[in-house]
Amino acid sequence: MSFLKSLFGRRAASEEAKAPDPAHALEYKGFVIRATPFKNEGQFQTAGSIEKEIDGVRQEHKFLRADRHASFEDAVTFSLSKGRQIIDEQGDRVFR
Repeated sequence: MSFLKSLFGRRAASEEAKAPDPAHALEYKGFVIRATPFKNEGQFQTAGSIEKEIDGVRQEHKFLRADRHASFEDAVTFSLSKGRQIIDEQGDRVFR
């Protein structure tokens, strides 16, 4: 029974890690960037979303990059930085 409990216990913990945390979001040039890194092969993968309300409709662009980081905090920092870079390069075109 303890084997099954540990198996399901790990799954629950990993699901909690995937839940978006408002502390991992920032507003930048009218956009909201949310960092959503996830654990992959023992490291944290760069991922996030960019959101903006345009003409009363919320638009969202999700991004995932190959970059991996040893710590969750490093992955959050890099994901937010990558979101800023995408906005600087593409602006509203990111939603097309």
